[in-house]
Amino acid sequence: MIDRLDTNKWLKRFEIDEFPEPESITLKHPVLLCHGYGAIASLVKPSPLYDVAMLLRTHNVPAFAPNIVPYAKIETRAKGWVKLIKELTEDLPGGKVNIVAHSMGGLDMRYALTKLDIAKQVASFTTICTPHRGTSLAELTLKTPDAIRDKLADFLDWMGDRIYPKTKSDSVGSAEQLTRKYVTEVFNPQVPNVPDIPYYSYSSAVGKGTNAPIRVIARYQNKHIFDLEGINDGMVSVASAKWGEHIKTLNLSHLEQMNLRVKDDRQDIYKHFWLEVVKTLNEKGH
Repeated sequence: MIDRLDTNKWLKRFEIDEFPEPESITLKHPVLLCHGYGAIASLVKPSPLYDVAMLLRTHNVPAFAPNIVPYAKIETRAKGWVKLIKELTEDLPGGKVNIVAHSMGGLDMRYALTKLDIAKQVASFTTICTPHRGTSLAELTLKTPDAIRDKLADFLDWMGDRIYPKTKSDSVGSAEQLTRKYVTEVFNPQVPNVPDIPYYSYSSAVGKGTNAPIRVIARYQNKHIFDLEGINDGMVSVASAKWGEHIKTLNLSHLEQMNLRVKDDRQDIYKHFWLEVVKTLNEKGH
């Protein structure tokens, strides 16, 4: 048995790195992570993108993942983000942040940039799987029988008010603003991009039409979106997520992007993606 042991291979495991610390990534401005619709993640962690912020901080990137109202219309949520941006940038040497917004957070920040005079505090704007053309999943949710929808809305609003009591939740109103009709016919025409702010985007595709796995519980909605819009991450299609300069399409589900329900064998994919986001910002001079 000993004779068959590859001692060189075994001892290789104990070889030490000259620099064992995590790779250091330097940005000109800190990163503000803006979360999307919903409060599920907030039940198991301090904020939906808290894990992402902590990952980036281990790589020398000052990152912040604050909370705003989980269920509210874009206009209301945008005001919440603006308040936090002003508080955060007040004491920063450069007075600016790199915005990285996930899901509905991207629509919030598009509105804030165009309508709420916050562009001076923003160095760059990146969206991660934001429904820039809406999502058919919102339409499916709103077609639920009234009795069920009303009960669900009451529960979500009740939960949202308990988690974030500063602002009244409106789960149905916010879902209505995520429909394809509203985003393409109302929101987009009224919210053009702001000149001199770089807009970047990432999309993602898992499940049907791809080789990337998706949880059994999400397969129905994944197929529903696929049939109407094409490949998607279980909530937002690739076509809808593209806005400004599209960087790439990844293969993480919408929940995996927030480090929710990520299997051990996919943790490296999640970490690699978020580090790639900030490395891209570094390469682009932000």
